Amino acid sequence: MLRSLILLASFLPLAGCGLGETAVSAAAGGASEAQQARDAKATEQRFQQRLEEATHTAEKQHNADEAAADQ
Repeated sequence: MLRSLILLASFLPLAGCGLGETAVSAAAGGASEAQQARDAKATEQRFQQRLEEATHTAEKQHNADEAAADQ
């Protein structure tokens, strides 16, 4: 019993200084950064896909223009 009280008393100053809140905030911040990284990767993939589609469309148009000019 006395040992438990001593242990509890040793952690009380840490609770008062906000160390527990700091640990929770750091964990939440890490999760938020991970989500932002996933979102950025998805955005990059969408951009790359749209760029490839635009390049393909431009190439088709260029080929059609050349074919029309040859006639």
